[in-house]
Amino acid sequence: MRAEDVTILIGDNSVLARKQLKDAIVPFGISRILDAADGQEAVELYKEHVPDIVFLSLLMPEKDGATTISEIMEINPNADIIVVSSMGTQSQIKQTFQLGAKEFIQKPFHSQQITDILRSRLEGSV
Repeated sequence: MRAEDVTILIGDNSVLARKQLKDAIVPFGISRILDAADGQEAVELYKEHVPDIVFLSLLMPEKDGATTISEIMEINPNADIIVVSSMGTQSQIKQTFQLGAKEFIQKPFHSQQITDILRSRLEGSV
């Protein structure tokens, strides 16, 4: 998969968190970045665009992250969802994986974590 062909969805109610994620993604040459301020919008954007990678917070209005993960996984059981959240008890992390998330990153995150994830996804699909 080439970076210029990748579509990424960022679902987070924090404008700052969405900007920080975008800032970490753009250097890869990925320009199709969708963003959603709540879980409902994230699900709608997922249905419309079927992005390759989803970065998702657990704390969002309308639909929380767990509900959003469940609904996205109903649409596409192979969805690549990475949870990026300030919440992170062991039971919450376990639940996100049971629902289908592939990775969990604790906020505040370092851009290197996003770089590593994107590099593994892009290299892994060549």
